[in-house]
Amino acid sequence: MTDTPSPSAVRTPRTGLLATLAVRYAMVLVMVAIIVFFVVQSSRFATVDNLMTILVAAAPFALIALGQTLVILTGGIDLSVGSVIAASGMTAALVAKSFPGQLWVAVAAAVAAGLLAGCINGFVVARLNVPPFIATLGMMTLASGVAFVIGGGAPINGLPADFGAIANTKVLGVTVPVILMIVGILALAFAMKRTSYGLRVYAVGGNRLAAEIAGVKTRGVLFSVYAVSGVLAAISGVMLSSRVISGAPTLGQGYELDAIAAVVIGGASLMGGRGTVWGTALGLLLIQTLNNGLDILIVPAYWQDVIKGVLIVTAVAIDVWATRRKTR
Repeated sequence: MTDTPSPSAVRTPRTGLLATLAVRYAMVLVMVAIIVFFVVQSSRFATVDNLMTILVAAAPFALIALGQTLVILTGGIDLSVGSVIAASGMTAALVAKSFPGQLWVAVAAAVAAGLLAGCINGFVVARLNVPPFIATLGMMTLASGVAFVIGGGAPINGLPADFGAIANTKVLGVTVPVILMIVGILALAFAMKRTSYGLRVYAVGGNRLAAEIAGVKTRGVLFSVYAVSGVLAAISGVMLSSRVISGAPTLGQGYELDAIAAVVIGGASLMGGRGTVWGTALGLLLIQTLNNGLDILIVPAYWQDVIKGVLIVTAVAIDVWATRRKTR
């Protein structure tokens, strides 16, 4: 009697390598396919102006997605960033209107508001051991309420013209938010890859108990990632308010979902310990490119949500399948 080789045994090394590469770079292939599709469908898509449109739209999401990346790498989640955007944007608008000509005071106040929200999240999660989902869900409701309180339930209009310069100023043809996005991605990618802080974040997400035994101050790491997430959400709130030169209490509503989607599509595990800044950047650009292309093709918003939902589920399914494949 002869043994029948299993399918994995007869798989050639070349086939196995191609399958591995296809799984590893699945989102890159999806991105390329999406770009090719929209280029074929519309001549308006493949233009420099449209590229800048995509980057400008991506910039506010990029900052909160970067903060979300840190949080998710530790095995947590931050549902409050959308509301923190609103509260910070309203704070900046109120201060800018109250102190015209003191633009830096408005920005500082907004960043302080975001930092406070992030520190509260970090304290509740790291010190009180409240599950991140519950802690940040509470902050989401609190910050949203604060945003309405600041404006008395209404938007803050009549802001000084220089407030709009924050988001609308261009340097060498590139707007400030896009520059901040690029700097943020490069800085965080370096920090996560080349510094001990990045290693500690991965360690906490991979195995918190093992990290504590190894001497990592896990509570401090957890506190820091939520604080950073709050600050980045605040900067995003300032940019969004500056873009329209107005403060709106509903600003940032639902943004946390797109940020989480970008991180997950980029290959991060919601269990923590796995993911990259570059993956998040790719996921973010994929979502924004998809939104832009579908808008150009005049696809209804509800169908856009359906397509994004399918994309997120597919990304997670590929990630789970790839993980199981590695452990065989």
